[in-house]
Amino acid sequence: MELLLFIPILFFSIILHEFAHGYVAYRLGDQTAYYSGRLTLNPLKHVDPVGTIGVPLLCYVTGLPLFGWAKPVPVNPLRLPSPRKDMGKVALAGPAINLLLAVGFVLVLKAVILLQGVLAAQTVRSAFAFLQYGILINVMLAVFNLMPITPLDGGRIVTALLPVKAALVYDRFFSRFGMWLVIGLILTGAVRYLLLPPATFVLGMLSKIL
Repeated sequence: MELLLFIPILFFSIILHEFAHGYVAYRLGDQTAYYSGRLTLNPLKHVDPVGTIGVPLLCYVTGLPLFGWAKPVPVNPLRLPSPRKDMGKVALAGPAINLLLAVGFVLVLKAVILLQGVLAAQTVRSAFAFLQYGILINVMLAVFNLMPITPLDGGRIVTALLPVKAALVYDRFFSRFGMWLVIGLILTGAVRYLLLPPATFVLGMLSKIL
């Protein structure tokens, strides 16, 4: 039952994450995602066998924090008015939409809590499970993708904020070793210790809404 809740929420959240990247790039002037057929909510266009299926299942089975990724939406920085600055905005859009989704799930959960006296007990239990998964998954996706390691969104945001020379050095290093570092953090379980403190903080802030 848990897996039946986990998979659709994760797919929906990851797909919106990638759509947000493409949409912001489109609004800033880059139509690459649109012409590539990636400015869509069709899940088949965004599925990455490793990040969308393999890693989430590994996390679920092993008890690691829940995260994953979809096939990156293509963005051409040269079509953006201010390539470095705008790429930072495009990168930030993905984690931002996950945090907004988490807030949305919290607000719905609050409504369910207020209405639980007039709802069937089974409906309340199912809604609680679904909404709690939605909150947790989206917070973990946001925190994971904000790690300052290219090719994750956090690495691209750091590159946009650094002075040009420092950004080139930073990007050159992580373009070679970043993905290997991410894989190593996942396989060793060290990612848990990096993600849990900020995720716990965000969840604590969201709980204040309740």
